[in-house]
Order: sequence, then structure tokens, then C-alpha cells
Amino acid sequence: MRRYGLSDSQWERIKDLLPGREGHVGGMAADNRLLVEAVLYRYRAGIPRRDPPVRFGDWKNVHRRLSRWCEGGVIEWIFRHLAADRDNDYMMIDSTIVRAHQHSAGALKKGAWIRLSGDPVAD
Repeated sequence: MRRYGLSDSQWERIKDLLPGREGHVGGMAADNRLLVEAVLYRYRAGIPRRDPPVRFGDWKNVHRRLSRWCEGGVIEWIFRHLAADRDNDYMMIDSTIVRAHQHSAGALKKGAWIRLSGDPVAD
């Protein structure tokens, strides 16, 4: 297994949920596993969408397919399916992987003021 890649057991859990498989309406996908690994690599490594390694193919195709899956609800369906599993030790988010801009901490900007909910609006 490559770094940031899927193990065979992880792939087995989601492969039948993805579009473009045999027996699914529409065309056959070239390689769904490669797309899933490209998306995981991008988000786990924190790289821009235009900078994936060459082994994942053209970044435009990866982005286009991921966008279609997001719009079609495929990604949400996969997350809901995995979250329903009682043995979901592989799903964990902590503060070490969540990145936020310094301004998202809720501090007031310089010169900003807060109007309390009961105060009349000054004209």
C-alpha cells in the first residue's frame, strides 16, 4: 500500500458504492480506485488540486470526476454508508488535521464594534 493510499479491505468496503462499475447505469469508469486515491492523496498531503503526482493522471480529469460525484451525491452516500458502520475506527478527525485561517478564530477586526441584540440601531 502506498502512502495515503487505500488498503484492499478499505477498497472492498466502498467499491460497490461508486458509479461507473459493471452493471451500473452509464459508462464504465477507467479506474475508480485511482480516483479515490488521488482525492485522498490531495487532501491528506494538503496539496493544491493542480499538483497531484503524475501516477494519478491529469489533474483536470480528477477534478472533473470528483465534482460530478459531489454534485451527484456519491461522496455523501459513501460517507453515510461508512458512518453507519459500527466499527468505524478509521473515521476520526482531530485538531491536528483541521486547518483554519487565523481570521476564522472569531476575533474582532480592528475598529469593529458589536451591537447588542436589544440596542437600537444608530442612524
